[in-house]
Amino acid sequence: MNTLKTFIAASMLTLTAAGLHAAENPDFNYHVDNFADIEVLRYEVPQFSSLSLDQKKMLYYLSEAALAGRDIIWDQNGRYNLRLRPVLEKIYVKYDGDRDSADWKAFEKYMKQVWFGNGIHHHYSNDKFVPEFSEEFFDTRVAGLCDHCLGLKPGEKREDVVALLKKVIFDPAFMAKKVNQDSSVDIVAESAGNLYEGVTQAEVEAFYNAMKDPSDPTPVSYGLNSRVVKKDGKVTEEVYHLNGLYGPAIAKIIYWLGKAKEVAENDAQRAYITKLIDYYITGNLKDFDEYSILWAEDTKSDVDFVNGFIESYNDPLGMTGSWESYVNFKNAESSKRTETISANAQWFEDHSPIDPKFRKPEVKGVSAKVITAAMLAGDAYPATAIGINLPNANWIRAAHGSKSVTLENITEAYAMASIGNGFNEEFVIDAPTSKMMDEYLYITDMLHTDLHECLGHGSGRLADGVDQDALKEHGATLEEARADLFALYYLADPKLVELGIIDNPDAYQAEYYKYMLNGLMTQLNRIEPGKNVEEAHMRNRQLIAAWALEHGKKGKVVELVKKNGKTYVKINDYRKLRDLFGQLLSEIQTIKSTGNYEAGRKLVEKYAVKVDPKLHKEVLDRYAKLDIPPYRGFVNPVYTPVLDDKGEIIDIAIDYTEGYADQQLRLSREYSTLK
Repeated sequence: MNTLKTFIAASMLTLTAAGLHAAENPDFNYHVDNFADIEVLRYEVPQFSSLSLDQKKMLYYLSEAALAGRDIIWDQNGRYNLRLRPVLEKIYVKYDGDRDSADWKAFEKYMKQVWFGNGIHHHYSNDKFVPEFSEEFFDTRVAGLCDHCLGLKPGEKREDVVALLKKVIFDPAFMAKKVNQDSSVDIVAESAGNLYEGVTQAEVEAFYNAMKDPSDPTPVSYGLNSRVVKKDGKVTEEVYHLNGLYGPAIAKIIYWLGKAKEVAENDAQRAYITKLIDYYITGNLKDFDEYSILWAEDTKSDVDFVNGFIESYNDPLGMTGSWESYVNFKNAESSKRTETISANAQWFEDHSPIDPKFRKPEVKGVSAKVITAAMLAGDAYPATAIGINLPNANWIRAAHGSKSVTLENITEAYAMASIGNGFNEEFVIDAPTSKMMDEYLYITDMLHTDLHECLGHGSGRLADGVDQDALKEHGATLEEARADLFALYYLADPKLVELGIIDNPDAYQAEYYKYMLNGLMTQLNRIEPGKNVEEAHMRNRQLIAAWALEHGKKGKVVELVKKNGKTYVKINDYRKLRDLFGQLLSEIQTIKSTGNYEAGRKLVEKYAVKVDPKLHKEVLDRYAKLDIPPYRGFVNPVYTPVLDDKGEIIDIAIDYTEGYADQQLRLSREYSTLK
């Protein structure tokens, strides 16, 4: 299993305007909404107006294909989400009571949380949202809805449906955790996501192990596009395809992909869109592999997209892909940086501090670019990654290469919205360190993402016969740690100065400080008191930082110190810290290459999971004074075709003014494909 995304820790983003491109519109308003632990932003799409008409059309068609899959991720996230959402929205729209009442404000907050999580669970912690409005309030509002508004199906009784919805909302023990990664329990049975029904972890593993051939050099990604259920006592798959599960939504996706194919930029792009349509029709994973190869090998097209069942974070076993879509176009100027990095991929691989037998003797087809995001959808919306590396299949990456992208306009939106938030003053140890971060964190953060995606995920290789799913529930954490460590190690390498990518050999220190501060302290702002670290990216960061802290104790490479009663991270030797990153990279690469589940489990459970309650409380108290939301996401621009008198598209208009609630309600009106 590979889980190949980079997420930005918005809660500790310390970027200033240094190094940012000038916005096309200097008055652009990035802020949209705040609620619970979330801030919603908007992002600008620079250079959209300079695209050709066909490119604009393609972005529009691909955006429609992206929005058409919205209901899929909602259903994958929980089997009752599509029953609950329209009821909540009807209450939200029809409410005619006191909007200053505690119950209404609590309901509004819950509604916005459910929209943001694409269901009843938090997008990051996987915990079920806790409603703060009363059951009586819900009963009163539901009583005013007609049977059609409740979505009653033939034979269903109103009171039974209401009772079920109340259980979904108010019973904290029912569907408590979307993804449970506690290896002491049956993680399939204890996870509330709608990827399995009536089966145990042992049954699912046995089901797929019976399919796998260890000698197959080109295995499909088993379970990527299916739900595993038990029917008549037999374990079987319900496959996602045109005539199978999610067929009505997939039909809409296919339609819009067909429209995009008509304005494809070249034959290579037309070929992989055709193959993606074939895959959606058949559900055949061999078709998906053929599409992935064609997509990875197309490095000429400016407009690009991801659309499908891709990343497996929401599967406790790390197999089934959540539906997502990114629509984008190339940022030519910024891509010079990533193109330089990818052109030197073999040098980085050859000098990696890992066991030579786990290096790739020949790095193939590594392409990288900086992109401008134009539409986010599915599991990539409202919260999104800032970097992507695909395909996930190890054999495709080895034989045909991979494509890496950095979403620069998303990163810039985070940065612009963070200026002057007071984070540095509260958490950075001293003024010189803060100044260093002001000067170099933006570029080094971008380079960290570039290296993570362009090279980190594509580096190294599995030993012969090792199952790519061997690390099971810890695979995502260890893969992200491997890619992060690769990036951290090379961020301090003189090669980057030699290549002209950065002009100061010490600039990497800004990212090192940020990374250790985040991994040891500030990301704890995302954790509720008394809980462990759950999400794979957070576990990855804590694993690296905690391991480096412990293994650097003897030489005081890095330490936690007290200053005026507050805890700070102090790095005493940046070069030795780099050496520690290299040592851990070697260890984790060996674990991955050999499929050593037990060694991986011990590493994760020792360093990545547990939280120091005293330090946790201090971090939460210090954050409370800053009022910085731990999580951020986005609303999308709205694209509208401009037609001439004959009904032909002569332009695509872009609008940034839609609000968060308005956008969510519009999406439900116009893109509810799985009613």
